[in-house]
Amino acid sequence: MAGLEDLRRAIGEIPLVDHHVHGVLVRDLPRWEFEEALTESDRPVPAWTTRFDSQLGFAVLRHCAPVLGLDPHPEPDAYLARRAELGAEETGRRLLAAAGVGRFLVETGYRADELLGPSGMSALTGRPADEIVRLEAVAERVAAEGVGAAAFAAAFEAALWERSRTARGLKTVAAYRCGLDFDPAPPSPGEVTAAAGRWLRRVERTGGTRLDDPVLVRHLIWTGVGRGLPLQFHTGYGDPDLDLRRADPLLLRGFVELAEPRGIPLLLLHCYPFHRGAGFLAQAYPHVFFDVGLGVHHTGARAAAVVAESLELAPFAKILFSSDACGPAELHHLGALLWRRAMTRVLGGFVTEGEWSAEQAVRVATMIGAENARRVYGLGDGGSDGAGDGPDGGAA
Repeated sequence: MAGLEDLRRAIGEIPLVDHHVHGVLVRDLPRWEFEEALTESDRPVPAWTTRFDSQLGFAVLRHCAPVLGLDPHPEPDAYLARRAELGAEETGRRLLAAAGVGRFLVETGYRADELLGPSGMSALTGRPADEIVRLEAVAERVAAEGVGAAAFAAAFEAALWERSRTARGLKTVAAYRCGLDFDPAPPSPGEVTAAAGRWLRRVERTGGTRLDDPVLVRHLIWTGVGRGLPLQFHTGYGDPDLDLRRADPLLLRGFVELAEPRGIPLLLLHCYPFHRGAGFLAQAYPHVFFDVGLGVHHTGARAAAVVAESLELAPFAKILFSSDACGPAELHHLGALLWRRAMTRVLGGFVTEGEWSAEQAVRVATMIGAENARRVYGLGDGGSDGAGDGPDGGAA
């Protein structure tokens, strides 16, 4: 590589594998609903401010506006008017095309009735998209369809195997449901039956299927390990439904060690503000990987600091790219664009200081942006189209 401009160009051309993402919302949004997507808060914004006054809001106005044909830094009203003029589908198509993602691994356990699934994402982008199956969603479906406590474990296992037949991986939201400080050992069959009985009686009494029993969450996770697919864990930053103190990935160390003989890749998602601890786990354990998705677009102009810290301890083969974008396509676009800009700034600094060669910088960026995910999830070594290398031709 000749220099920093070549580095910038090379990073900009990586066909990224977004290994953890949710679908795009392809309906027009009123301003209040669009602003809700700019935060993880579930509380109303005070009348005297706007959620555009944030790192993420400023990033939308700076980087998404030109993709929609506006000058950078428009007023929010002008941006939203242009978005409405184009329509949600065309807006999504433009922003996703500009993101340069070559493949999507779409987690379908959240707002599945509103968001595009893998096939919809593939149709909108022309890129392959595969599914990541959420363990808790499968268990809640089993409960909703009716099952006895004694039969729950077998019913869940059968449903998981069928539901994940063409999936690339599994995910748990244990951090939301019981915290990551759960007992790491697999529960006994008797414990599972007793916990299922308590939960199913509550389901029958209230009609709500939310699974938050720590025993059952452990059972889902260990059943997922037995399924043999890469297993993703939400860690770190999220909405107030999560107790951030109990979402530190370091709390998973006991489970990580018990699961190590199985050889199943464990993917620690998001991690911010605990990404340095996640880097330690990725260095210490051969089956642990992590990303700083979600944190990148929420930190906006400060994303380079987060990316730089993620590169401190972990071997570069253990770091993956993700956006964790959900809903408006602006988040999908920014997840990719801000990551590319951050990597260029951080690695370019290493090159300028003589610590790295430009060739090394490009190789590491390509590993993190695409190659590591292709290896972990068995996606093959294809280029940006990737058609036909998935179990169902690329779309779940």
